Order: sequence, then C-alpha cells, then structure tokens
Amino acid sequence: MKAQSQNSDRISALPQDTIEKILTHMPLRHAIRTSILSKKWRYCWTRILELVFDEKLVALSSRSGNKELDKYKLVNAIFHVLLLHRAPISELSIDIANVGIDNEIDKIIVHLSWSKNIKKFVFEITSIDEYYKLPCLFFSFQGLEHLDLSFCKIEVPLMFNGFNMLKSLVFNEVKMTVKVLIKFLTNCPLLEEFTLTPHDQTCFTETTFVELFKCLPSIQHLAGSIPRKLPVSLPHLRIVVLSVCLLGLSAVLCVISSSPNLEKIELEWSYNFQDYSGINLHHLKEMEITCFRDLFSWMEFVKLLMAKSPVLKKARVELDTSVSVDQENKMLRDLLLLPFPCASPAAKFIIERP
Repeated sequence: MKAQSQNSDRISALPQDTIEKILTHMPLRHAIRTSILSKKWRYCWTRILELVFDEKLVALSSRSGNKELDKYKLVNAIFHVLLLHRAPISELSIDIANVGIDNEIDKIIVHLSWSKNIKKFVFEITSIDEYYKLPCLFFSFQGLEHLDLSFCKIEVPLMFNGFNMLKSLVFNEVKMTVKVLIKFLTNCPLLEEFTLTPHDQTCFTETTFVELFKCLPSIQHLAGSIPRKLPVSLPHLRIVVLSVCLLGLSAVLCVISSSPNLEKIELEWSYNFQDYSGINLHHLKEMEITCFRDLFSWMEFVKLLMAKSPVLKKARVELDTSVSVDQENKMLRDLLLLPFPCASPAAKFIIERP
C-alpha cells in the first residue's frame, strides 16, 4: 500500500505541461482513461490541444459487429469528448467511415464551427456509395493554416471570403467543379503548399491549369498533375513532387523552366525527352525519380538536370520493377563508357531498385 501511495504521488507531482505532452502522444481513448489515475489527472485530457477521432476511439470490446450501430457509438463518443473538452482545439483529425450518418457528421461540424482556434484540420470520411458533402458552416473555420480533405464533396458558398490564414492545402479525391476549385484557391492568398489528386482527371484541361497557376502566386511546394504549358513564372516554388503519368515529360520541363528557385524535385514519369537547353537550375539541391523504366528518355532527362544544376548534392533514380537486370547493367555500362557533364562536383548519383 505504501509503494502504491508513493507511485500515485509521483504521478500527481508531474507538471501540468508534462502531463499534457504525455496525453498528446497517446491515442485519445487511452488519454481519456488516464482520468482514473488521480484527482489531478481526472480532467487533464479535456485540455488536450490535438484531437484525433478515428475508429480506435471506441474499444474493440464494446463493438457489436453491426457496422451501422458501431458507427453511431463512435459518433456518440465524439460528441461526448467535444462536450467535455475545455481547452481550445488547435489540431483536429476526423477519419471514419460513413454509413448513412451524414446528419450526425453535420452536427459535429456545426459544433466545431464555434471554435475559432483550429489551425490544422484533417478530414476523411470514406464511403462506398456517396461522398460526404461538407456543410456550409465548414467554411467558417477562418483560423485554418493547414487543411487536408479526402473523399468528400465541396460546394463553395456564395458568401465565402476564403481562408485568409491557410498555408497548406491537400485535396485527395475531392469532388468539386473546376469553377469551385478556382474560387477556393483564389481566396487563399497565403497558400504555400498545394497537393491535388483530382476525383476526375478528365475535367482538368490545360486551360484549367493555366487558371490554377494564376491563383497560386505564393506557392512553394506543389504536388499533383500539371499541364504542358505554364503561362506564369513560379519564383517561390522550391519543392516539386509530381505524378504526371497522363501528361508527358514536357509538362514537367515546363514547370521546371518556370521555377528558377527549385531546390528539390521528385518525379514519376516515362515519356519522350525534349530539348530544354535554356533551363537554369541554380538552386536545385536534390532530385529523385521513381518508376524509372524508359531508360533512354529518362537518362537524357537526368543528364539535362545534372548539367544545369551547379549546387546539386543528390540525384537518386529508383528503377521500375519491369526493368530487367540486363537493362540495368546496360545502363550502368553506358554511364561508365559515356560519362555526362555534371555542373556540381559534389553531386552524388544513385541508382537503386525498390
């Protein structure tokens, strides 16, 4: 009994900020259960600044096996947490499956809209039949700096004035019209990072992307699919992470030629090389290419980048699984017999398999 009392005292003696850090690194369900440790810990979880609502919030032992009933249990658990929570929420993540509980999710969004302190919001509601449509009150989160949306549907309200604080945006399989996307981006003047995985690639034409780049004057980190032409310069773009399997290598080169301050490139591509001898990459430090399979085209592309990058430190090529050992050996022999110019004496060239 004496040993238990001493252990309890040690737990109670922990500084409040230490307790909050401990709770932040625990799954929310376990953080709530710490309320039984001592009087000091009883309500500590209610002051956590970062909340993650996912399937783990409801214990496996309390699940019925009925998916719809279990989702309602999860929704009730979320409401329970929100009603007892006392501190401002700075980071929020909701990652659950939707089985016909749109109204309940709407109510959660309405409750959260009262908070003006949420800076980071990660939202993923997966559904087999229909994407969840975000309610109008979602657009009242004016303090957002990072927004990550997956598998939902967006219709921007007429009175939407934008997220003036937003710096990072991820749209993954989000249903929206091109007009809505343009309006959304136009009203985010501080946006620096943008990742787009469209729900429907076919609706994103070259003209669409011309308009998109006009909306991104401060962009520094770009990931997604791009057009063959860019009408504007991208002086702030430092990092490019692109999967451009539908558009051609020339699209990549257009972005590169429009981005004089690039520091890092990550690409996945395999189309014909074209001569872009006017490219200058004075700031490029790192290059990574995955799914490397069209050996001749890719090697010509790599040669161009290495010849135009005086401060390059690392160039990594990861071969596609379809590349045979004989093809790989031939490429390595060609590199030895026909060395290509490299503007950076410190550049390290690496070829690997996945």
